[in-house]
Amino acid sequence: MAEKQFKVIADTGIHARPATLLVQTASKFDAEINLEYKGKKVNLKSIMGVMSLGIGKGADFAISAEGSDAESALTSLEETLRKEGLAE
Repeated sequence: MAEKQFKVIADTGIHARPATLLVQTASKFDAEINLEYKGKKVNLKSIMGVMSLGIGKGADFAISAEGSDAESALTSLEETLRKEGLAE
């Protein structure tokens, strides 16, 4: 299993549009991908799960992936977060 930590830098946090981008990116991979925030873990391929966390600016969260393409999935998600100015 691979995991990376992130901190939200976007003023709006992870709201509908960025959550959709993350779900779309995660859905391209076979790996099981989870997002964890404040002790809650949700499937990153579920828009409702991601939105339910209400991740705001300054929040720390983790993305973990398990499966044959786990490393590729994490790299792609990290690129999406940085390119969109969402997290570092």
